[in-house]
Amino acid sequence: MQVFSMKTRLCLRHIITSLLLVLALPVSAGVNVESVRIWPAPDHTRLVLDVGDSVDHNIFSLTGPARLVIDLKNTRLKADFGALDLSGSPVRRIRSAPRNGNDLRVVLDLKSDIKPRSFQLEPNQQYGHRLVVDLIDEGAKNAREEAKPTVTDSANGKRDIVVVIDAGHGGEDPGAIGPRGTREKDVVLNMARRLADLIEEKPGYTARLTRTGDYYIDLRSRTILARKHNADLFVSVHADAFRTPQPRGASVFALSQRGATSETARWLAKTENRSDLIGGAGGVSLDGRDDTLAGVLLDLSMTASINSSLGVGSSILNELGGVAKLHKTGVEQAAFAVLKSPDIPSILVEAGFISNPTEEKNLSSAAYQRKLSHAVFRGIDEYFRKTPPPGTLLAWQKRNGDSKISQYRIQRGDTLSGVARRTQTTVSELMRYNGLNNDRVMVGQTIRIPAS
Repeated sequence: MQVFSMKTRLCLRHIITSLLLVLALPVSAGVNVESVRIWPAPDHTRLVLDVGDSVDHNIFSLTGPARLVIDLKNTRLKADFGALDLSGSPVRRIRSAPRNGNDLRVVLDLKSDIKPRSFQLEPNQQYGHRLVVDLIDEGAKNAREEAKPTVTDSANGKRDIVVVIDAGHGGEDPGAIGPRGTREKDVVLNMARRLADLIEEKPGYTARLTRTGDYYIDLRSRTILARKHNADLFVSVHADAFRTPQPRGASVFALSQRGATSETARWLAKTENRSDLIGGAGGVSLDGRDDTLAGVLLDLSMTASINSSLGVGSSILNELGGVAKLHKTGVEQAAFAVLKSPDIPSILVEAGFISNPTEEKNLSSAAYQRKLSHAVFRGIDEYFRKTPPPGTLLAWQKRNGDSKISQYRIQRGDTLSGVARRTQTTVSELMRYNGLNNDRVMVGQTIRIPAS
């Protein structure tokens, strides 16, 4: 009979106790689906499951009737699918049930066949781990991609100037979030809509939005939409943020030369894009060109676009300075992906720092959004009246001296009532025409004078 020492017996007792404790622990409950959201868009719908951690999953489609099955391993449902508003989506209803003991099966009953895609997102400042399922309507997507460009031509060479306005972020991507919870995606969509309304109201202009609701569009698709509409200008609206609350002020960005160089290389590498690369204002095709000539054409186009972007950006920045504090006095340049259109002048307007408490309050105000939108439009209009694209109504007006607009830069000692008397108009008309909420004006501010 083997005899153990006291020390050995104590060690064995400790090991056995530890094993018993481990065996007594409950089996891990796995991952919970804690909440769910749905984001319908014109050509796809995004279903987002908030999960406690990354999750092993599988998706597959069924027909007769159309369904999408989502299997999640070692997962329990804590969310209520019945509370989702499915209107505007291809989903009729969502069912779920436990499967294989610890797994979860979610079934989407669909109105029509879709192309599914799934991926997982890491936590950000608003959400934790997420499983994203995109339901892509191939018919709507193809129709959107094949849609005819915006019709602005006229028989007498007086086409509209087309401005495509891009509200940044959207859907599952909230953008920057202010101290009080104001979301960038909401602020910039409101501003984009206001700016589009101002542009549409002005003879000689047509406005198009990249997104009209709360859904996400990838960055490349935003510039593709601008090309589809034959845009003369692309304006992306954002609200900046910083890790501390002190920075404030509006900014305007154009593409940097470094960004242009990388974009040239990207387009040259994608030979399938050459036939319609320069399809916006330039109308030049790279189809059939060798790499050397294509590179020269691209460089020329990019340089011209950047120069135009800097010009219109400077005009907008000047107008913004009359209604808001500026973060920088000049147009900045950076390699933003959304600005990398070789043939369309493109700018990014940072309306202010949403991370600054004062500016967050301002940016969430409809009156302040209106002031900024009016300033951006005045800058756009000022630039295009000086350098209108050929074949446009504004070019015809400039050529024939038929411009219906005059502008006046406020001098020291000027009052709005004094300007109104000299220009044979009224204070209320000047306020309405320039989107002013009161009769105060600042030295250096440019105001538009309606035709008498």
